[in-house]
Amino acid sequence: MAALTTDVLIVGGGIVGLSTALQLKLRHPVISVSLIEKDAEIATQQTGHNSGVLHAGIYYRPGSLKARFCVEGNRAMSTFCEQHGIPVRRCGKVIVARTDEQVQGLGRLHEFGTANGVPALRMVTASELAEIEPEVAGKQALYAPRSAVLDYRQVARAFAGEFQKLGGQIFTGERLESARIARGRQQLITSDLDISAKLVVNCAGLHSDIVAQLTGGSPRVRIIPFRGEYYALTDASRTLVNGLVYPVPDPALPFLDVHLTPRVGGGVEAGPNAVLATKREGYRRRDFSLRDFTATLAYPGFWLLAARNIRPGLAEINRSVRKSVFVASLQRLVPAITANDLLPGGAGVRAQAVDRRGRLLDDFHIEESTAAIHVLNAPSPAATSSIPIGQHLADMAASKLA
Repeated sequence: MAALTTDVLIVGGGIVGLSTALQLKLRHPVISVSLIEKDAEIATQQTGHNSGVLHAGIYYRPGSLKARFCVEGNRAMSTFCEQHGIPVRRCGKVIVARTDEQVQGLGRLHEFGTANGVPALRMVTASELAEIEPEVAGKQALYAPRSAVLDYRQVARAFAGEFQKLGGQIFTGERLESARIARGRQQLITSDLDISAKLVVNCAGLHSDIVAQLTGGSPRVRIIPFRGEYYALTDASRTLVNGLVYPVPDPALPFLDVHLTPRVGGGVEAGPNAVLATKREGYRRRDFSLRDFTATLAYPGFWLLAARNIRPGLAEINRSVRKSVFVASLQRLVPAITANDLLPGGAGVRAQAVDRRGRLLDDFHIEESTAAIHVLNAPSPAATSSIPIGQHLADMAASKLA
């Protein structure tokens, strides 16, 4: 077993972990930084299953980390992609209100987006909406012309390349097996490495709460995995939308309803729904892990969450197993869509942090423990926000090492 000594060890080779590693070397070049990833390649989990949206910063409460990091991240990500030749498709986004109640909700989103500094954000009438998205039905819409799509796997690979140029080390196929603190340092064992680190930065996504416990933390939340399933529009149906088409979120529901997302390389995705996954990496319905599912069922916060969301939870399952229900949801946005327009698509798994009172954490959530920093909630818009998140974590790490 090879020995590795480093100042900072990043656990997790997704876009947040890679950004943090790169920002540490950029902002604090004298600090030695290494990164381990359990999979054979980087960016294969949440980053690799990401829908690719470059979010503008509309949904997030002003003053929250999401609001701050998303708007900053949109600008920083755009610049990074331009510098590295990564394609960005500026397709724009409409958030569509169909009812008077939703129009009121749209007004709140406009207030949020304006307070957050989203550029060029404006309300549009039904007739203006028809010019932007002729097939989309709505009374009114919020239009964010700078919303875009890209491939975050390309970004992750570029982060990794820049990090390695600066002397950082990446080790793939290295699953964290055990850890202990000795003489103020983290002593970790992986598949093939015996690692000594002054500080661990836990960016393990779907496994972040487990890594936190292994490295001496006592996380106040548990990761509950939710699978989001997609359909893809047929080639003949892609012209039904020009850009991103979203509904007004229902504040009574824990997740956003299905929407339509163009891909940077062509094609349009429809979805996702949000169903409980019985495996942390459960990208298929048949994926099951007794250990993962038992851990979910043993967590008191899960049952409190389930009790408050029985009806929407059953509705999501119904939409998952019945294509006609999925189609009906999409038709509320684009009436012309039919079942024949949809082909089976992929899926992602959202690492959702839930506290012991059964509340879904809405904002990014970071905890600290002895010789460790833990990123325990980084759902959307984490990919958009990955550069400022990485800068924030890099400075936290440098402060703990000082």
